[in-house]
Amino acid sequence: MAIVIPAAVEGLRIANRAGVVAQRKGVATQLADSLLNELIVTKNWYNSAQSGTFSPEWPGYRWRVQSEPWGRETMRLVSVEVTYEVQNKEYRVVLSTLAPPL
Repeated sequence: MAIVIPAAVEGLRIANRAGVVAQRKGVATQLADSLLNELIVTKNWYNSAQSGTFSPEWPGYRWRVQSEPWGRETMRLVSVEVTYEVQNKEYRVVLSTLAPPL
């Protein structure tokens, strides 16, 4: 019993963290997709380095936008990175798309 109980508790802790990470990753993906679509439609992506949070609606989620040349500079690669923490470990989701130059 002394060997089995600690192993079982550790297994439950790992399973719990995996579930929380998966749930928060889904939220982060939706937030990144929404922000990326908004930036493309409003054409606010051209500001090279932007960052912020989704607070107060989504505390704990931070975002950062990058725009860089792609190919022969006829297009721009626009990326949105959303970061979040689970049990003091940072995770991130990155979504990207191509946009025509302004």
